[in-house]
Amino acid sequence: MIESLLTGFEAAFTLVNLAFIAAGITLGILIGAIPGLGSVTALAILIPITFYMSPLPAIAFLVGVNKGGTSGGAIPAILLNSPGTPEAAASAFDGYPMTQRGEAKRAMKFALYSSVTGDMISDVLLIALVVPFAAVALQFGPLEYTAILLFAFSLLAGISSSSPTKGLIAIFGGVFLSTIGLDPVDSTQRMTFDQVNLYDGLSISAVAIGCLALASVVEQMFDLRRGSVETTEVKQAEGKGTTVLPIGEFLSHWKTIGRSALIGSGVGMLPGLGVTLAAFLSYGAAKRASPEPESFGKGNPQGIIATEAANSAVVGANLVPTIALGVPGNIAAALLIGAFIIHGIVPGPFMMTMHGDLIYALFASMLMANGVHLLIGKLGIPIWSLVAKTPKSVILPPVLILCIVGVYLPGQSLFDVGIMLAFAGVGLAMRRTGFPVVCLVIGFLLGGMLETSLRQSLLLHKSDLSAMLGSPIALVFIVLTLVVLVRAFKR
Repeated sequence: MIESLLTGFEAAFTLVNLAFIAAGITLGILIGAIPGLGSVTALAILIPITFYMSPLPAIAFLVGVNKGGTSGGAIPAILLNSPGTPEAAASAFDGYPMTQRGEAKRAMKFALYSSVTGDMISDVLLIALVVPFAAVALQFGPLEYTAILLFAFSLLAGISSSSPTKGLIAIFGGVFLSTIGLDPVDSTQRMTFDQVNLYDGLSISAVAIGCLALASVVEQMFDLRRGSVETTEVKQAEGKGTTVLPIGEFLSHWKTIGRSALIGSGVGMLPGLGVTLAAFLSYGAAKRASPEPESFGKGNPQGIIATEAANSAVVGANLVPTIALGVPGNIAAALLIGAFIIHGIVPGPFMMTMHGDLIYALFASMLMANGVHLLIGKLGIPIWSLVAKTPKSVILPPVLILCIVGVYLPGQSLFDVGIMLAFAGVGLAMRRTGFPVVCLVIGFLLGGMLETSLRQSLLLHKSDLSAMLGSPIALVFIVLTLVVLVRAFKR
């Protein structure tokens, strides 16, 4: 493994690759710092742009966007008490009180150092665990994959919405949409309505950008039209506090850093749990472990450390099931699967054997990205507050244009733009009615895999469901699926 990783560094350590990593991290931070946007929006918009790039710079660029976007949400959380992303909400609990004490730069340094450290720990775990995971995954057949996907869907439905029923409806709505196109077995048309544009199914980019990015932009435009407040001034107690953060003081919180990184990594490895859950679990664990729990929410740096180390640790860990099993850990990983497919890389247990050189070069890029992230983050701290205070009326129109251009470019198809606009309406309606959009998108992305594995299982076992009892792995995941659903509906 060490030799493969060194070969990966040799391939990844190029000026072009470093430039794309730096560009991705910078864009991620900038978009994450805009309240209401985040790494998922950035990925949805930028994935089509990588269509004409080589695979390694393209994936490294998108991983940089994910890393930067995840940490960038802490900037408005600390400066404005307005988290740029949901996972950064817990950072505001102690970050904003530090800003009010005149310690905004110090709080942002805590957030930056914690993000980079948590990310680094997570990346090391990814490199160490992905090969054993892939070796185990090679033992999986269609029946096991079907059980794993059903478990992932139940887990996602149980935690992504206050109503598990709405989560399940959204997931299987996405699965239903994934069946549009030609049947993979006999090539008969399914719900194409004689539209040639639908023979290959709905565009992943059109559905994802429409539901996630464009729906969010339209919703925020409606909020602005109703006269919502665009920005909040940063109120700092001038002359008080300090902006200095000695590295020794940061490392003195090593217990909180390590615990939070492990919590984030554990959550990231389980499909569907998401970054927000990791952040709040870690914040709660840090508060319970502290000798002064009453100081949390009043400017305790450990609150920032716990949140940022955990949510950044998810970024690397969620690629473990993505690469080893082809099952995304969260929506960002689901979008990255789309990027892998665009560049001819099929996620799953054979990924390490078929594309091993590229994957180890990606691992090397991820490790290098942490150093680049630290450098860009430190240089940017004095100016990030200006980005966070940019009016949404200035930011949203260019994002709208990027959505349209991003969907049009890969296939140069106005039909795909129309699909995106239609799904923007669907996404907006789902937001207003409490249906989780993330469930629809993940259901759509994994629907093809579920259909293939289910049909193969039925053919191999002649539609005998009792065959499940002969597979311990499938049986375990089916039992876990039932347990998750029962607990979700009992809440």
